[in-house]
Amino acid sequence: MAEPMIACCGLDCATCGAYIATQADDREAQERVLAKWRVEYNHPDMTLEWVICDGCIAVGGRLSTHCGECAIRACAMEKGVDTCGHCVDYACDKVSGLLNAVPAARATLDAIRRDIGATS
Repeated sequence: MAEPMIACCGLDCATCGAYIATQADDREAQERVLAKWRVEYNHPDMTLEWVICDGCIAVGGRLSTHCGECAIRACAMEKGVDTCGHCVDYACDKVSGLLNAVPAARATLDAIRRDIGATS
């Protein structure tokens, strides 16, 4: 099992199909992720570039189209924080929708806040 690679939003890039397929340089796996995402995100015109990713926190790495356009990632980078859990504005409107949809991401960011001694 790969080491966790916690994205700004609390998701673990190391468990993402796009990340795993990219790191393995596995074109068939990328195609499977692409087919799944086309249905999951109701985006039939999605191309392979959408699923080529080195993880959203990889500086200078390849980013999936979603990660490259992610407002949460852009905000964290602009504020100079590793994750939303490190931000004084946690859990703002930018990330709250994702946290409501993905409880594991909220749990990860809450744990980060506890670890750094953040309040509220």
